[in-house]
Amino acid sequence: MTPQKANIDIREQKGRLEVFDIVRGRYVALTPEEWVRQNVIHNLHYNLGYPLELIQVEGAITLNGMTRRCDIVVYDAQVRPFIIVECKQESVPITQKVLDQASRYNLVLRVPYLLLTNGPQSIICHVDFDQKKLQLLKKLPFYHK
Repeated sequence: MTPQKANIDIREQKGRLEVFDIVRGRYVALTPEEWVRQNVIHNLHYNLGYPLELIQVEGAITLNGMTRRCDIVVYDAQVRPFIIVECKQESVPITQKVLDQASRYNLVLRVPYLLLTNGPQSIICHVDFDQKKLQLLKKLPFYHK
């Protein structure tokens, strides 16, 4: 699959910038974090082949009795959680604290892949639950049925 540059639709509405979210099918406020999220969504779909129907944005989970929202959860062909994506705005470094946040979400979802990104900086991990280890990867896997 040839990488495609993101063609992200931005508009100004009532004095504020909005970006079209291809997953939710509507315009949302263009914040620095949303810019990162939309670039990730476009990469997941256009470059890695994940169907939009298997990408969830701001999905709610219950963790220790409290509702939390995952920035992006990607599902596999059997509609099982497969990737958790934690997006931060570019000025927020990807630190252990960000990894801890995604790892807490993964206590609930138990996905094999984590992607932590602020745009320029990304960390991709494969989670081995049996060995209780994280392995750093260079890239996420392509979608396969």
